Amino acid sequence: MTEPTQAPAFEQDPFAAAFPETREFWAAAERGELLLKSCDDCGRAHWYPRAVCPLCSSIKLRWIAASGRGTVYAFSTARRAQPPYTLAYVTLAEGPTLMTRIVDAAPDSVAIGMPVQVQFQPAEEGRMMPFFKPADQ
Repeated sequence: MTEPTQAPAFEQDPFAAAFPETREFWAAAERGELLLKSCDDCGRAHWYPRAVCPLCSSIKLRWIAASGRGTVYAFSTARRAQPPYTLAYVTLAEGPTLMTRIVDAAPDSVAIGMPVQVQFQPAEEGRMMPFFKPADQ
């Protein structure tokens, strides 16, 4: 007899379930992999995953593995929060810029142009989320 398996956390999360076009992204995040949608027509990757390329309107899209490396484009630290945290726009090596949280870094150490790398951690809802930490040099 086979034991019942529990569905991955992202499948139980109403946000992730509401956007089926992101299913591959969340499944990869559970494995600690960062995926991006890339367009076969214009050759560019984009963020946020969607069914139509926002850069050229093509529907010829595929998932690609991202390096997980990027640089801080802009950031803001919520110093009144307990504990303080830093939100940032990170431009990935593949081109797209995404909003994320910087982890494992003192707020005063974050700087524009700082190299970062992805680190998956569970969000409050349970699904694994890509956050970014200072890159190993």
